[in-house]
Amino acid sequence: MTTLSEPIATQGANQANIRKAVTAATVGTVIEWYDYALYGAASGLIINRLFFPNLSPTVGVLAAFATFAVGYLARPIGGVVISHIGDRFGRKPALILTIALMGLATVLMGLLPTYASIGIAAPALLVLLRLIQGFGAGAELAGAIVLVAEYAPPGRRAFYTSLPNAATLVGIMLATLSFLVISTLPEDVLLGWAWRVPFLLSGVLFFIALYIRRHLDETPEYVEAMAKAEARRHEQKVPLAELFRQSPKEVLFGFLSVTGHNANVYILSAFSLSYMTNTLGMPRTDGLIAGTIGAVVGIVGTPIMGSLADRIGSAKVYAGGALFILLFAYPLFLMLDSQSLLLATLAISLGYGIGFGAMAGAQGAFLANLFPTRYRFSGLAISRELNGVLVAGPTPLIAASLVAYADESPVGVAAYLMVCCALTILAVMVITNRSVHT
Repeated sequence: MTTLSEPIATQGANQANIRKAVTAATVGTVIEWYDYALYGAASGLIINRLFFPNLSPTVGVLAAFATFAVGYLARPIGGVVISHIGDRFGRKPALILTIALMGLATVLMGLLPTYASIGIAAPALLVLLRLIQGFGAGAELAGAIVLVAEYAPPGRRAFYTSLPNAATLVGIMLATLSFLVISTLPEDVLLGWAWRVPFLLSGVLFFIALYIRRHLDETPEYVEAMAKAEARRHEQKVPLAELFRQSPKEVLFGFLSVTGHNANVYILSAFSLSYMTNTLGMPRTDGLIAGTIGAVVGIVGTPIMGSLADRIGSAKVYAGGALFILLFAYPLFLMLDSQSLLLATLAISLGYGIGFGAMAGAQGAFLANLFPTRYRFSGLAISRELNGVLVAGPTPLIAASLVAYADESPVGVAAYLMVCCALTILAVMVITNRSVHT
């Protein structure tokens, strides 16, 4: 069994290379979460009307969130395939492949004919593009975290790996802002062509990220690890096999540790907008404003929590964030139910700033420290994406179903979020007690 931490080779990783690695990681992560948050926001507002027009409003929203969840079915497969490339052939080619697949799928969504034009083929093509998008995204954030972790100087791993996690909220914020802008247009314009614009804008971000990643150097730690393997005449053909042979417990508890974080972020970024707009009847712009301000608070809070994790330990900060959301789950929905823009904004800001900030700020270091360099990419990708297919993707659908089943009461959603956070706390405590330190 591997220990929870391993010395990081920083020889040759000067400050300029660290900045380049952080930039390459964060820009790609912005695109991943822009794409996913864009689809999450669209699911609650327009996808049901454009691609499932023959269904009732409630069933249409459930169908739209089901296509959101479909993307997560491909993520573990993409995570396995692309992380294998990353561990076997290098971080750089893997990260270029992820960005290419995500960018292409999102742009094509913006060009997709609707149900009114081609009938049942429209939702079928939408599902196909979601699968391609999910395949590429399956290794994106894991790869970004690995890249930054292997460049980070000693004692600063949590702070630096918090930056790609903070970038997830930049993507969410940009997606929310784009819908906030187009939501002010007349409804016939919004449903006619304007909804396509945010999807097509992803192409601009894609070309920027691709350019940066093409000029990226391989991480010094990866080069050193491969050189040692060569010196031992050990060629690692199947990193995934070694991962499950050497670190099965780390995979299991890494998987469980992400549960609360995934449930929290997708309730905040995808479900809450639909809940405020479709269930509570709040103005669409109010939900978008609350989500945007909350994302800004999370962007600021995440690196602050990352710095705290470097000082007191990533496990403590990670579990602390999950505990906050566990206690805040019911008050969160009480504040949303007030239908007050001020209280809704405060609720989402607390969820992002403290809950998301702490878990995202500590998660990169916590997970990176679970696995050695030679199969770290595979370890992170499998832990995150298996949880993604079972928790992250279905969360908006589960939440919407619980509200519909309970006559629009959010109590079931709050309980679901609490259970997910309890699993995170348990996993962090168990794996930390099995280790030397985090």
